[in-house]
Amino acid sequence: MDGGVENANPTILSHAELPTRQNKKRSTGKTGIEHQYDHIILARPDYLSPLYGTDDVAWFDGPLDDTDGLTQEPIDEQEIYDLISTISDPEHPLSLGQLAVVNLPDIYITRPPSTPLEPNTLVTVRVEVTPTITHCSLATVIGLGIRVRLEQALPPNYRVDVRIKEKTHSQDDQVNKQLADKERVAAAMENETLRGVLDKMLETCV
Repeated sequence: MDGGVENANPTILSHAELPTRQNKKRSTGKTGIEHQYDHIILARPDYLSPLYGTDDVAWFDGPLDDTDGLTQEPIDEQEIYDLISTISDPEHPLSLGQLAVVNLPDIYITRPPSTPLEPNTLVTVRVEVTPTITHCSLATVIGLGIRVRLEQALPPNYRVDVRIKEKTHSQDDQVNKQLADKERVAAAMENETLRGVLDKMLETCV
């Protein structure tokens, strides 16, 4: 690691400026006395991680939009953003979302046109990273942190592609080759020092 802070004055976004699903318009949902306890009966159990809500059951998270009260929706870009935006920057005591290193418009999910998706259907998630400065020496570490977070959180049929956004880093081609090299990534993960840095970055993830 570098001896000092390489980018001492980064642009910082407030939590209110970060994209969130709460901003999305919802329908009024079901009303009437027979539905007054839906928010309790259908609530996600406290002991379950939020990630389990996309597997088999869509837990109640507000007004219901469908006819039977339960729907299954595929993982979308907002959920990917929620997974990685809280990762801590290795250099600053701020998240990648606050530093705009990860941005919702730079997340792409590629699925086959088949509907509904089969459980083993291959899905690709691509995240384009914007370093805070063009010569950031920690760009590879940040990319690894995002990759590790997604590979740990997503179902096994999801393939993760993390790369530096074009023309945002002076050595973006070199960094992207490192992030795409599975053998190099696997070797890096065996480095105890690097693993410690990544664990520290992921401590803030919820």
